[in-house]
Amino acid sequence: MTLLITVFAAVTATILWYNRKDDSMRLGTLCFLYWGASIMWLVDAIFEYVELQAEYFTPALEDIINDSFLGLSVVALGLVIWLVRLLIADPKGSVRRALKKNA
Repeated sequence: MTLLITVFAAVTATILWYNRKDDSMRLGTLCFLYWGASIMWLVDAIFEYVELQAEYFTPALEDIINDSFLGLSVVALGLVIWLVRLLIADPKGSVRRALKKNA
């Protein structure tokens, strides 16, 4: 499930990146984060398949739920990293204006 969730997130981020009007939102960073996670989970799935063989395709319900939570956590962490990077870069100057307004 971790692989499936991160691949869906990577494909979605890539579609958004491809259809962008400008690069101010830095969607390329989000794509790299999710595709990197997807490659990591693919390698993990390959090694797990080598270890378990046919049992790999019949996981327990508890394993599916745990993997789903892990996949969603990875997607959420990727979003947090992207948002922090976006806030630091502040491409549209929104944070800078808000700080000057409050000061």
